[in-house]
Amino acid sequence: MVHQVLYRALVSTRWLAESVRAGKLGPGLRVLDASWYPPGTRDARREYRERHVPGASFFDMEECRDRASPYEMMLPSEAGFADYVGRLGIGNDTHVVVYDGDDLGSFYAPRVWWMFRVFGHRTVSVLNGGFRNWLKEGHPVTSEPSRPEPAVFKATLDRSLLKTYEQVLENLESKRFQLVDSRAQGRYLGTEPEPDAVGLESGHIRGSLNMPFMDFLTEDGFEKSPEMIRAMFEAKKVDLAKPLIATCRKGVTACHIALAAYLLGKPDVAIYDGSWFEWFHRAPPETRVSQSKDGKA
Repeated sequence: MVHQVLYRALVSTRWLAESVRAGKLGPGLRVLDASWYPPGTRDARREYRERHVPGASFFDMEECRDRASPYEMMLPSEAGFADYVGRLGIGNDTHVVVYDGDDLGSFYAPRVWWMFRVFGHRTVSVLNGGFRNWLKEGHPVTSEPSRPEPAVFKATLDRSLLKTYEQVLENLESKRFQLVDSRAQGRYLGTEPEPDAVGLESGHIRGSLNMPFMDFLTEDGFEKSPEMIRAMFEAKKVDLAKPLIATCRKGVTACHIALAAYLLGKPDVAIYDGSWFEWFHRAPPETRVSQSKDGKA
């Protein structure tokens, strides 16, 4: 395997605070608030308007997706992504830093990190600790909206980082890829319901392993150390020298697995974008595993 130098996947709150203070935000450095919350809970856009990292723009997950798809949070087209991030002042030479305001410290930010990477952008990082720790450490916030000068972004889809339903279905027989599900254990097993879901039962894809994404974060909301992450993969007998697909419910928390593996020098984890939501609605019943009372997913 050819060794490649990987761009830093995490930046610290201190590094970003110093960059903000030094006036470095601009065409070369853009910050995105990628917060998203279930309907009826928190209002991400309102919270952004009230306070955010100075100079940050709001990355709207509902806008930057394939809204014609019947499945949840599917990737937009190359042109759709390029147009959206270009309007946020991001070009192909911009270092992008992504954070969100989730109480866990990080929830949606790794999805946006992966979206940039799957569209060919290398210089993207997640704010380690998220907005939760930015606030806790007393760094500055503002309610002033960001008005970046639009930029030109050229998106080129890297299909090696993306898996489709057909590819995952074929993998059930070929077993070329390891498949890891990042949802909470109860949802993976089928013993707990999928939240805010109508017509979607819990369970998992046959042959997948479970590594809940929350386990990659410390109680304080930071990414765990590489040593701890490596031990987690080893405990699940996931071989990082071999191909790996990450899945979840809608392709969001699966990106935490891709980020964790990246921190160990493995940049090629692919995301099954449709994840359990698509699988439940399309896959043969015998490929869906559940321990629910009725014994089926």
